[in-house]
Parts: sequence; structure tokens; C-alpha cells
Amino acid sequence: MALFHVTQDTAVYNYAYNWGKAHEWAMAYKKNSTTDGDNQCCGQTYMELYEIAPETEMLSNIKASLDYCINRNWTWIDAIQMAMPAYTQLGNITQDKQYHDYMYHSYRYSRDSIDVTGLYNPEEGLWWRDKDFNPPHLNGNGKQVYWSRGNGWVYAALVRVLSLLPQTDLHYSLYLNDYLAMSKALLACQRADGFWNSNLADPNDYGGKETSGTALFVYGFAWGLNQQFLDRSEYLEATRKGWLAMSREAIHDNGFLGWMQGTGKQPSDGQPLSYTKVPNFEDYGAGCVLLAAAETYTLAKQLEKENISRTTAHSPNELRLAVSDKQLTIQQDGRSIKHHLLIE
Repeated sequence: MALFHVTQDTAVYNYAYNWGKAHEWAMAYKKNSTTDGDNQCCGQTYMELYEIAPETEMLSNIKASLDYCINRNWTWIDAIQMAMPAYTQLGNITQDKQYHDYMYHSYRYSRDSIDVTGLYNPEEGLWWRDKDFNPPHLNGNGKQVYWSRGNGWVYAALVRVLSLLPQTDLHYSLYLNDYLAMSKALLACQRADGFWNSNLADPNDYGGKETSGTALFVYGFAWGLNQQFLDRSEYLEATRKGWLAMSREAIHDNGFLGWMQGTGKQPSDGQPLSYTKVPNFEDYGAGCVLLAAAETYTLAKQLEKENISRTTAHSPNELRLAVSDKQLTIQQDGRSIKHHLLIE
């Protein structure tokens, strides 16, 4: 859907629509009464499609599933990305306040209350994956375990919620402040090559390139720059490095993604990674990279537009060069001098 929004390619839209219809707009594995946010994530696509061209059947299963979970809480950080944006979307579509209220209370439960401390460490701006990783748990090197993709799920969820939720919502500022705190923390632990390690707190805990977390962080950085929530002087170069790292060192010519961690919940799962290793499940990796690609494309187009504006709005004393039809034009002080070029 992110790809469709930047390309308006009907083939991409039709793929998404036919995919949803083929699955009868059901939750994953037909578990419409699921309490697992992973199985509800598909509903985010159904609702995006509904908002473009509404069909009643697109909403029936996802609404029933989210209603079924309304009195339950998320207990692991992956669920924040899989379910929280869906509650935002359904609240917007139905104009029923209970969905936004529920996601706030469940987010706060995950953030502040699970295992007494909650899963978020405000001192470091990062999240433990679930209560098994809360203090006093440390890895073999005596360091915290902040799983890269897990933090990426929360970061992406905050981006998607902030993109959808009205800014007048009572809790918008909480989500925005958490997004900004995470941005600062993530910027500090980016690798020199543009990737992020599997453990954000320890480069020696199965350290090395990892694509899914990197893609989600690049997505979040690019979105923040596009929305002017992040300072270009701090985050633009990090975004560029992250995207170049993935595009040059992870994305194969045929679309396969290297350095991709498979199913898991901690840095050790699916290791060792490599450029050619096939993970046991890679669909979310492709989704993460497409989110990053769509948002960085939007950013690049904006930067290009600004650069063109600066070029055309030049002062009379500027020296301007242009090459066209084998001819170099030099313009200064309103006068043009043309030179023919020999171009092989």
C-alpha cells in the first residue's frame, strides 16, 4: 500500500485488493477471533483499501476481531505494530472513540505496567521485547537486550499512528514524544556502515548487518524528516546512509533481501546472517523495506523539488551552468554565453 501511494500504480493496487479478496478479508489463518496481533495485521491493508473504495465485507472480520480483543492487552512489543495502527484506522472509519481509547490504554499497559516496570525504558528510549528481557535480565556480555526489529515494530507503529491519528487526540503528544525519544536513541546506535545491529545495546551480541530493523528505522527517520519532526542537520545523513546500505548491500537484483533475520524475538535467533542466507520467514522483511523505500522516495522528491526551487530562484550575480543538445550555456548578470561541446 505504501508503494501504491507513491506510484499510483493500478497493478500494485489490484495485487493488494485481489490478495485481500482471495483470503475473504479474513484474519491470518482464518482466525477471526484471534487475540494475536500478528494475525490482525492484514486488517491494516483491508482498511486502507476500504478507504479508497469501500466494500462492507472488507471491514466485517477485522472489526469483529478487534472488538473481541477490546478488553485484552498486548504483552509483547511486536503486537504494538501489528494491532495498534489497526485500532487507529478503525476508530477513524467508524468515528467510535472506544477504539482510540483502547489502543491508548493497551499501549500504556505495554509501555508502563507489564512486569511492574513496563517494556519501555524511558532513560534509554528503547524497548525490551517482552517481560523475559526486562531487568535484571542481561546478555552474556552483561548488557541490556534491545532487539532491533522489536524496537523497529514499535517505532513503525508510532509513525503509522501519528500519520493517522488526529492531532487533536488527547494522547497524540505522548506518542509523538515517544517517537522523538526513540529517534534520538536510534540515531546514537546506528553503525558506521548505515545498518543497525540485532542488539541495539551491544554490537558484540551477534553484531553485524541486519536489514529488517534497519529498514524500519530508515522508514521512521524519513517520515520524521518529511513531517518536519526531525532536524535535517541531525537525521538526513543517517537516513541516506541507512537507505544506501540496504540498497547496495542487502537488496539483490531480483528483490531478494540479504542480512535478514528470520522469525525470532532476540539477537541470537536465525544467526548467522549473510547476504545470501534465506531466512525461515521473510515476508515482513519485504514489507519493512517497502515502507522505507516509499518514505525515502517521498523525501528524495521533496529534496529534489527544493533544489530546483533554489536553482531557479537565483540572484542576478550567480553563475549558472546548463548543458543541453551538446551546448554549454553560461549565464551571469543576465547575459548568456554559449559554447559548443564535443560529447562522445
